[in-house]
Amino acid sequence: MGNLFGCIQVDQSTVAITERFGKYNEVLEPGCHCLPWCFGSQLAGHLSLRLQQLDVRCETKTKDNVFVNVVASIQYRALAHKANDAFYKLSNTRTQIQAYVFDVIRASVPKLNLDDVFEQKNEIAKAVEEELEKAMSAYGFEIVQTLIVDIEPDEQVKRAMNEINAAARMRVATNEKAEAEKILQIKRAEGEAEAKYLSGLGIARQRQAIVDGLRDSVLGFSVNVPGTTAKDVMDMVLVTQYFDTMKEIGATSKSSAVFIPHGPGAVRDVASQIRDGLLQGSASAHQ
Repeated sequence: MGNLFGCIQVDQSTVAITERFGKYNEVLEPGCHCLPWCFGSQLAGHLSLRLQQLDVRCETKTKDNVFVNVVASIQYRALAHKANDAFYKLSNTRTQIQAYVFDVIRASVPKLNLDDVFEQKNEIAKAVEEELEKAMSAYGFEIVQTLIVDIEPDEQVKRAMNEINAAARMRVATNEKAEAEKILQIKRAEGEAEAKYLSGLGIARQRQAIVDGLRDSVLGFSVNVPGTTAKDVMDMVLVTQYFDTMKEIGATSKSSAVFIPHGPGAVRDVASQIRDGLLQGSASAHQ
């Protein structure tokens, strides 16, 4: 009914393009307007001023001969003061934008290696935005934002990249494990060396204590029993040690059977053998 009486309504964020006798007349802002159709005025169409988004998927090749799919997201809108250009100059805005995106991406990505494409995606997006801004401003459109939202190499390439990354991490883990084992072995060796040193120190102190005890026994016995010589005292000490050893062998439940001659003469022989061994060892040490 409104069209019959020459009244039209323009919604918010939208402008209307009017013509008179087929020629562009004016742009109508949102609201209610009177359009005298009897004088040749007519509504040519509406143009949305809202922000629009176009996702463009472009397949191209990198410098190292890897095919990738680059997905660019273009956010654009028509300018109100250039609504006539936006309405009349382009028949298919989205196709025009897509062609410019293809041109810029296929000119930029082949100059970069695959790793550089991931690192420099912001530079690629900036190049696309600058080119689109120069081209689309002449048609009454503003490029608000350009984003590279995805870079998809071939599936085999992604698998190979993951394997390379996994191998590098495995190599680092192996080196760390080997270094830990090295430190562990060094600490174990240091501990064993310290234990052997302390054990040797204990044995040396034990032998020194035995020598000191024997010396004190010989001196004390010689003083208290006149007429005895050091040889007599040593023989008595050796006999005492012999009986102590026999006692320990007999008292041990898991001891093995030991067959040795026993008797006064045997004791004397044992003492002489021990004494001769000590004298021979001392002589060899002096040589």
